[in-house]
Amino acid sequence: MFEKLRYLTAGESHGQALSCVIDGIPSNLFLSAADIDKELSRRQKGYGRGERMKIESDHVQILSGVRRGKTLGSPITLLIENKDWANWCDVMSAELRVKSLESKESELKTQNSKLKTITRPRPGHADLAGAIKYNTNDIRNILERSSARETAARMAAGATAKKFLSEFNIQIISYVAEIGGIKTQNSKLKIQNSVKEILSLFEKAETSPVRCPDKDIEKRIISKIDNAMKKGDTLGGVFEVVVLGIPVGLGSYSQWDKKLDAKLAYALMSIQAIKGVEIGLGFEMSRRYGSEVMDEIFYKRRSAVRRGQVLNLTPHGSGFYRKTNNAGGFDGGMSNGMPIIVRSAMKPIPTLRTPLSSVDIISKKPFKAAYERSDVCAVPAASVIGEAVTALAIADSFLSKFGGDSMEEVKRNYEGYLRQVRNF
Repeated sequence: MFEKLRYLTAGESHGQALSCVIDGIPSNLFLSAADIDKELSRRQKGYGRGERMKIESDHVQILSGVRRGKTLGSPITLLIENKDWANWCDVMSAELRVKSLESKESELKTQNSKLKTITRPRPGHADLAGAIKYNTNDIRNILERSSARETAARMAAGATAKKFLSEFNIQIISYVAEIGGIKTQNSKLKIQNSVKEILSLFEKAETSPVRCPDKDIEKRIISKIDNAMKKGDTLGGVFEVVVLGIPVGLGSYSQWDKKLDAKLAYALMSIQAIKGVEIGLGFEMSRRYGSEVMDEIFYKRRSAVRRGQVLNLTPHGSGFYRKTNNAGGFDGGMSNGMPIIVRSAMKPIPTLRTPLSSVDIISKKPFKAAYERSDVCAVPAASVIGEAVTALAIADSFLSKFGGDSMEEVKRNYEGYLRQVRNF
């Protein structure tokens, strides 16, 4: 799906570390561990997070691809150590140590008893399907990698993509629109909102423990999270990601896998527990007449368009603009210059303190599902992760269009395109 920017993550939830390799970032981008740590910290915040966040304080180590504060153009390797590894090193050790072949069988039995083998799949998790697919009787082999802890590595990759995009004044922000059915007044960003108003929502969200820009609704959400915690239950919700400053023409209608909106939906759906994605008015579009949802096109000489007064179709130079943004910033799979608006729905965390019914995969007898330390609500964290995967998808399409081996070359290509836009 990605063309120019490739990345892979590795590591288990309670393993030694999480890692990420990113290939495709041009040379001469200023990048430091502090740039990435800032984003990692944002992921760990949020009311309703579990005890794991009290243990971990994520810090990235840049192992390759950066020298003296600048990227080299070669693959960037990022490492995040798991502090909780100290408590799990026996269970998660990569090595099998046995003294002799004769003692192997008895020693294996002893080790397995210490490993606390999990045979009771949790409803809503990858446990059962994964155990069947990978032919294992120990569900820990599945839950360690399918855990949302993996998103820490994607946050590191996304922070790198964000730093790249910031060089072109592209901002990616988010806020929580809904948790547990309690909606903010901005549960769907008003299509008339100016850039200034959108940034104001983000600033308010950054200071909220649930990333909600509405203080009154914030209190109601916190109360509902507290209630869910007492009941041993969990809550899901909806978050919105907005991309500002994006040029017209990223993505393409020419092939299905080049459509930028498709890449974004793919990226957001890949986040653990995300069950739905909509762009712009989304499903609401299907309930209205065409005349009510199409974004009409207008034109003024650029000098006559007051910055921030309307969401200019091409804020980088053209006088074309639209008064509405029902399409959420896309036409034909391409960015149309309007802010990109994408919402994602997150299901409640499936690990419950009050376990649901399940069946032991060995005995086939009914049991209550195993409980692994977990969150009550992770929607605020998911919104920040949504920014990260959005940044990666945008950066890939940006590099596909304006690619170069160095930042200087990419900027020359970009400036050349903006001259074309201004003259259109």
